Amino acid sequence: MNMNDSLEEAIEVLQQLGLKEYEARCFVGLSRLHTGTAKRLSEMAEVPRTRVYDAIRVLEAQGLVEIQHSSPQQFRAVPLDEATETLRDQYEGRVERLHDALDTVEMVEQDDETPVQQVWAMSGQDAIKNRTDQLIEDASEEVVLVIGDESLLTEDLVSSLNDVGNGVDLLIGALTESLQDQIKTAVPDATTFISGLEWLQGEDATENETAIGRLLLIDRSTILVSSLMPDTKDEQAIFGEGFGNGLVVIARRLMAQGLLTVRDPK
Repeated sequence: MNMNDSLEEAIEVLQQLGLKEYEARCFVGLSRLHTGTAKRLSEMAEVPRTRVYDAIRVLEAQGLVEIQHSSPQQFRAVPLDEATETLRDQYEGRVERLHDALDTVEMVEQDDETPVQQVWAMSGQDAIKNRTDQLIEDASEEVVLVIGDESLLTEDLVSSLNDVGNGVDLLIGALTESLQDQIKTAVPDATTFISGLEWLQGEDATENETAIGRLLLIDRSTILVSSLMPDTKDEQAIFGEGFGNGLVVIARRLMAQGLLTVRDPK
């Protein structure tokens, strides 16, 4: 990534964090200067000079920029570590406010009963990771996990697996012995096995075929199965719950193929 790409990415991320374009451009411009005037900043950040002052006022109010009231005025960005921590605090504060606001909203009563068996689709690796962590945390009897891609054995997943309570059986399947060794080291309390699911192994699969990412079965009643797109590695998943759910029954039987030599969760 060259410098121009890095600058544009920084501007884009700042906008995603809530800054307007001119504010983001001014902050990125000041991050490249020890100090700068409105004229210098306008030239560097490609922001109309009359709009620089408005952007600087907003950035100062957010604790991201300091102003020296000289003639002409001088501006400088706060240190990068301090700025990122300030932005993190603001972002987390907004998320907490959102949670508190929605947590008080009453659910609308439905006339029809919610079906016991449910299957839902979801996308995005962050969302799927969070759902995986929550399901593992909520397990009361058993967690059975087959990892289909080594990249999914992240620090966050390892932490969630190591936090599983003593009364919960933890079984983790891998597609290769090398991945199984990694799992044994990372999650020493788990029972590990080489998955017998040949359709997960993908020995004859081409690079253009979608691969299974993770298969998670919780308390023999809730399942999450994800796939990884071949080019982008974007993750998509289906999530099913309900003890009588046909998807769960099929998955339980399929997963037993890899557990027969270790332990078949009945």
